Amino acid sequence: MAPRKNAKGGGGNSNSSSSSSSGSGSSSGGSSSPGARRDTKHGGHKNGRKGGLPGSSFFTWFMVIALLGVWTSVAVVWFDLIDYEEVLAKAKDFRYNLSEVLQGKLGVYDADGDGDFDVDDAKVLLGLKERSAPKPTVPPEEPEPYPWLEELVPEGAGSQHIEDEVQEEIHSPLHETVYTEHEDFQQEEDGPAGEQQPEDDFLVGSDADDRFEPLEAGTLQEEIEHSYTAEETESIEPVIDDEKRYHDADDITYQDYDQQVYEPSENEGIETSDNAVEDSHRILEKVRVPPTEEQQEIPPETNRKTDDPEQKEKVKKKKPKLLNKFDKTIKAELDAAEKLRKRGKIEEAVAAFEGLVRKYPQSPRARYGRAQCEDDLAEKRRSNDVLRRAIETYQEVSSLPDVPADLVKLSLKRRSERQQFLGHMRGSLVTLQKLVHLFPDDTSLKNDLGVGYLLIGDNDNAKKVYEEVLNVTPHDGFAKVHYGFILKAQNKIAESIPYLKEGIESGDPGTDDGRFYFHLGDAMQRVGNKEAYKWYELGHKRGHFASVWQRSLYNVNGLKAQPWWTPKETGYTELVKSLERNWKLIRDEGLSVMDEAKGLFLPEDENLREKGDWSQFTLWQQGRKNENACKGAPKTCSLLDKFPETTGCRRGQIKYSVMHPGTHVWPHTGPTNCRLRMHLGLVIPKEGCKIRCANETKTWEEGKVLIFDDSFEHEVWQDASSFRLIFIVDVWHPELTPQQRRSLPAI
Repeated sequence: MAPRKNAKGGGGNSNSSSSSSSGSGSSSGGSSSPGARRDTKHGGHKNGRKGGLPGSSFFTWFMVIALLGVWTSVAVVWFDLIDYEEVLAKAKDFRYNLSEVLQGKLGVYDADGDGDFDVDDAKVLLGLKERSAPKPTVPPEEPEPYPWLEELVPEGAGSQHIEDEVQEEIHSPLHETVYTEHEDFQQEEDGPAGEQQPEDDFLVGSDADDRFEPLEAGTLQEEIEHSYTAEETESIEPVIDDEKRYHDADDITYQDYDQQVYEPSENEGIETSDNAVEDSHRILEKVRVPPTEEQQEIPPETNRKTDDPEQKEKVKKKKPKLLNKFDKTIKAELDAAEKLRKRGKIEEAVAAFEGLVRKYPQSPRARYGRAQCEDDLAEKRRSNDVLRRAIETYQEVSSLPDVPADLVKLSLKRRSERQQFLGHMRGSLVTLQKLVHLFPDDTSLKNDLGVGYLLIGDNDNAKKVYEEVLNVTPHDGFAKVHYGFILKAQNKIAESIPYLKEGIESGDPGTDDGRFYFHLGDAMQRVGNKEAYKWYELGHKRGHFASVWQRSLYNVNGLKAQPWWTPKETGYTELVKSLERNWKLIRDEGLSVMDEAKGLFLPEDENLREKGDWSQFTLWQQGRKNENACKGAPKTCSLLDKFPETTGCRRGQIKYSVMHPGTHVWPHTGPTNCRLRMHLGLVIPKEGCKIRCANETKTWEEGKVLIFDDSFEHEVWQDASSFRLIFIVDVWHPELTPQQRRSLPAI
């Protein structure tokens, strides 16, 4: 190639090329011209060709290597040759482990008692800051379990937190949990959507997220009652007697892992209820699932509002001290076990903490960790037996010697919450009493104790507790709303208004709840205060009510909402036709029962009447037939047996209702949007009787059915000269699915 190039470039022939080549060869031997020597010196040839690797070759190899690198990177990503998540996880673990090792070595220099070595500890050691006084702990001379707890049935659940990584909540279990029937019944989506194989004694049918829906217990009559009463029982299915919903006195709602619950599918309605304060008669564990890492537990001081920015900053930074001196020496082991729990490896975490308890039986933090794991495991398996074990373990924590005060508080508070979750209200009350005894200056615990009394129907003691709290902290919003509720339940309507109003306005935790908005508006309506609807509007804007008119608290989202319905709209035309065809038969049996004077018609006792006489005779309630009552109206009951949409309506009743002249029923709403109410006119005076639902008023006709949604505000007047008799038939809302009808808790 070179000779050809030279031939072209120099215009010479092949002979000249040959001689040129030979000349080159001779020059290398020794005799060469100066030009030739210059070429040789620079490593080139006379013809301009450089020696060694050509320049173009270097660039070519550079491009080849670059392209290989690019395609190798593409291959690594495309074929997923490296597990980046594993690499990152190992790096993270290395960082955590290094942190744990360092903390384990530096923990002995902990000067402020928070369980680790940090900047504050360094300041103390350098003399730049005074050593903080340690918080009082449970006296070490109490090695035996608290006698007051020995008699209690174990129950429990776990919150999630570890001393240095998660702040723990030491605030009222009832502020966020107890009442959460609304929050956590607050969403009836918290029931299972699918089937889950039962394990031991846990619930059949779980939900996808291991959540569960609080079930209701007690008896709730259609509108209002005046006490938070609840029976301590797990054997019967918890139900809410529809007519006494919280609106004035709410039934208690408790949740039990053994109860079957339902979670609507994505295209089905979701039942919601308000969340924060428990029904007067309802207590639900915020549907409450044990707090997640985001729902960190915080000290009681942070459970109150403060206008002082500096105080807010102090409160924000404050965290509970959960480690005693011994636990600080095993902190790395505790953290490793806690890490398993936080990552959802519950079974492994249980084994880890059980190993620590066996190894260090006097470690309060290890035992508390075991209680939390058992709590989480009970939730995962939906097992009451495991839940009881957790509650017993929480008790054991508080009975150990040298337990940090914050840990005692957390353990007993959680014990109380889980006792309430199982419906063990009296056992929970004993736990709360002990907490108040141990921490007499903590008003949040007294507030919880007040709710504990309300839940067993002891309004008098609850009132005393809240009076004591308000004497010490007159601006405590939580105490105010509950004290106002008690006053209203005692029919001290005007006196209740300022407490309810100021309590809600305080914005304190546990006060922004639909039930308090309802009671405040209801009280204002009864004294003629026109501001009532402003509070209903505010409750609606804050998500507690579907609208100003529709103020039911136990709802399934997405259901058609309108005050008045036609038979065709409901789809229950056959039922309506049957009622209207047989209205005289139904009337005659009702009149027969009225004439027997055996007290079968019972007076309305939910404080719904401004004045007058109103009584009812119930044939079905919460989907259950009253066999004895049906003996008084056998043909009517036989007729209704053919219509499961009403006899199976577990959120309604079938009953006769008689109202005498001079009666006025206050504006009120039913507890749920899951039903519609039919009124069949039986004995209707020609004038003077009317019913308003929302902003439309109608009158009854004999032999005709009126249908309305009683979750909307309605009001009744009886100004006739003789009694009015109607037949009330509740039916499921037509848009509820068969699965929802089977699974929604009774009201």
